[in-house]
Amino acid sequence: MAERSDSEEVKLLGMWASPFSRRIEIALTLKGVSYEFSEEDITNKSSLLLQLNPVYKMIPVLVHTGKPISESLVILEYIDETWRDNPILPQDPYEKAMARFWAKFVDEQIYVTAMKVVGKIGEERDAVVEATRDLLMFLEKELVGKDFFGGRSLGFVDIVATLVAFWLMRTEEIVGVKVVPVEKFPEIHRWVKNLLGNDVIKKCIPPEDEHLQYIRAHVIVSSCVLSLGFV
Repeated sequence: MAERSDSEEVKLLGMWASPFSRRIEIALTLKGVSYEFSEEDITNKSSLLLQLNPVYKMIPVLVHTGKPISESLVILEYIDETWRDNPILPQDPYEKAMARFWAKFVDEQIYVTAMKVVGKIGEERDAVVEATRDLLMFLEKELVGKDFFGGRSLGFVDIVATLVAFWLMRTEEIVGVKVVPVEKFPEIHRWVKNLLGNDVIKKCIPPEDEHLQYIRAHVIVSSCVLSLGFV
């Protein structure tokens, strides 16, 4: 839980292994916002989750002074607009638009494509891996000359793209193929090292051993790489 900075009621319905839930924890921790975390069983969703997010019935859901906000990208922007310290999004309108563009690219292109690796074998899997790498190359080029996507400090795209750093890259051992080899993606690997040097990131990413056990036990069985009821 993040350090308390005000008396406002903030609750997060999430799941410890979800990249979408963890990105909200990163943002709240970066902002210094105290929050209550409610762990959800995504295979047996609580009545509270179904009540607060009746449209998608997914985590994460942020509840701020009794008002629920759903979808992780929407929640991140809400957090940034509500708690102004340590801004996540750029202030320049063009740079802000580009940050939103790359965040959607991660979720709608990279994530969706990478999910297809599990359950594929032979040439089919090779084709999905190559398609994922083609998409990742856009991020590789965006990182040239930068410590983080926004420049020198952790920002919106970095928080969203932790999905690549700590979920996609962690599944490589399990699926048996290097989707993000260092020789092909040196900038992404350098960026991951920068993330690992950030105190907020270290505090908010799931423990690797426990996380990998979860992936083996749940994600692989369901033939889904990164998510099962997250958005």
